[in-house]
Amino acid sequence: MASKFEEDLSCPICLDIFKDPVMLSCSHSFCRECVKNCWKEKENQECPLCKRRHSKEVLPPVFALKNLSESFVQERDQRASEDLCSLHSEKLKLFCLDHQEPVCLVCRDSEKHSEHRFRPIDEAAGLHKKKLQETLEPVKKKLNVFKEVKVKFDQTAEHIQVQARHTERQIKEQFKKLHQFLEEEEEARLCALWEEEEQKSQRMKEEMEALSREIAALSHTVRDTEDELRAEDVSFLKNYKLWRSKN
Repeated sequence: MASKFEEDLSCPICLDIFKDPVMLSCSHSFCRECVKNCWKEKENQECPLCKRRHSKEVLPPVFALKNLSESFVQERDQRASEDLCSLHSEKLKLFCLDHQEPVCLVCRDSEKHSEHRFRPIDEAAGLHKKKLQETLEPVKKKLNVFKEVKVKFDQTAEHIQVQARHTERQIKEQFKKLHQFLEEEEEARLCALWEEEEQKSQRMKEEMEALSREIAALSHTVRDTEDELRAEDVSFLKNYKLWRSKN
C-alpha cells in the first residue's frame, strides 16, 4: 500500500513516480511524456483531471517536484536492494538462527548453512523485535525517572533563582532604608554641629569684644599713667591724688 507521500509524488496518468514533471496552467502536475501522449489523441490541450484548457504553449518543469521524486526513487531502490541477497541477488526470505543473519533460499541449501536452523524472515523479525522491546521497556522507565528528576532539578533551579531575586530585592530595600537613615542622621548631626559652631562662635565673639574693651581701657590707663610719669614733679604731685582716686 502506497504511502500518502508516495501518492503525492505519483503521476495521475501512469500512477508511477513522476518522471520529468510539468505543471499545467490549472496547477495540476503530470509526467511530461504522459501528458504529451494524452494530448496526441485529443484536439485540445486540456488537463486530464479537471478538463481545463492549458493556456500556454510550453510545459514548464517543476524542479522541486522533480528533485523530490528522484530522491524518493533513489531511497526506494536502495531499500529494495537491501532486501536482496548480496551473493545470489535473491530475496531474503529466511533468517539463519545459527549465524543470526537473513539469507535467501539458495543460501539455505548451501554448504555454509548445512544443518542450520531457519525461521521465516517475518517470524524472526517479530521475535527479535519482541526481545528488543523487552530490553527497551526498562530503558524507557529509566528515561522517565531521569526526566522526572530533571523536572525537579529545573523546578529547584527556578526556585533558587526566584528566591535569589527575592532576597536581592530585600537586601536592596534594606540598604535603601539604611542609606536613607544614614543620610538623615548625617544631616541631623551636621545641623547640630553647625548650630554648636554658631553658638560657640557667638560666645567667642562676645568674649573677644569684652576683651577688646578691657584692652582699650587698660591701654588708655597705661597712656595716662605714662603721661603722668613724664610730668614735672609739682604737676605730678598735684595730679597724683586725683589719679589715685580714679584707679
